[in-house]
Order: sequence, then C-alpha cells, then structure tokens
Amino acid sequence: MNDHKIVFTGTMGAGKTTAIAAISDTPPVMTDVPNSDPASGKPMTTVGLDFGQVQLEGGEQVRLFGTPGQERFDFLWRILARNAIGVVVLVDNSRPDPLADMATYLDAFRAELDVMACVIGVGRTEQHARPSIDDFVDALSARGLVLPVLAVDVRRRDDVLMLLDTLLAQIEANHAE
Repeated sequence: MNDHKIVFTGTMGAGKTTAIAAISDTPPVMTDVPNSDPASGKPMTTVGLDFGQVQLEGGEQVRLFGTPGQERFDFLWRILARNAIGVVVLVDNSRPDPLADMATYLDAFRAELDVMACVIGVGRTEQHARPSIDDFVDALSARGLVLPVLAVDVRRRDDVLMLLDTLLAQIEANHAE
C-alpha cells in the first residue's frame, strides 16, 4: 500500500480545517484553540496542524496536513511540507489583498514547488468576484509559474476532491514525463 502526503496551506480563515474535514475518511485531528486576534472575526484558529486521511482506490492512502495560517508559525509550514507530494494553497478572496496572500505562500514554499505539485484554490468568489481567476493566473505567470487555479467552496466535498484530483493529475503527468 502506498502512502502519500498532501499539505493544505493558506491564511487564517482560508478554509484549511474545513477542507480537510470535508474529505477526510476519518474524523480529522485538529489543534484549534480560541483565537486571540479579535480583528480576524474567527473564534478558533489552528496553532499546530490539522490531519485527515483519504483512502484511494487500489489501497493507496493520502494523508492530509493543514498548516496554521498565521505567518508566525511559518516554521511549521516547512516541517509539514517535508516528504509531501503536493501542496494546496487556499486563498480567501474576501480578504483585502488575495493576490498578495497567494504570493506569501508561494514564496514560503518556493523550494518545495521545484519538486512537488501545487494547485491554488480560491474561495468566497461568489460574494467577491475580484480578483478574478484570470487575475490569479496572470499573477502566477508573472512569477514564471503555471499552476491550476480553481474557484472552490471548501465546505463542499466535491470541490475539495476536485482540488485533490487536479493535484494528483499533475503528479501523474510529471511522472509520465
């Protein structure tokens, strides 16, 4: 049986915990604590990691790790990325500068992106249409990156599975080269 690791990352409130809970075959492990930042409007926040598992056809297992969103925990991001086959960057389009948020996580995982697949999931696009998906693609292109960018609702299992399917298809395509 093959065992794979995928990391979900993004700002606080982007939906990492929710996404993992939406697709995990087992009750997810969460390290949420009361949030001490009242400006975020979020009662709880992840300070360690989230963990879930998905069983694929053929007996393969995918372990899902969610990073804490606050930049003060960036040392954990790199620890959690070790031995991962891919990273899902979640972006909250309702935040003041979603493109800068994406850039923060792309910069943080720059070395890992040379060896692992990546997909960008943009949430809250129904209520906040700007920046558009095309704006995200353009920002990636300006960095010399060609990555899939998908509008998602992390509460929907099918949307999160679409992110995983896209990531796994990238990995398969890279192995076929």
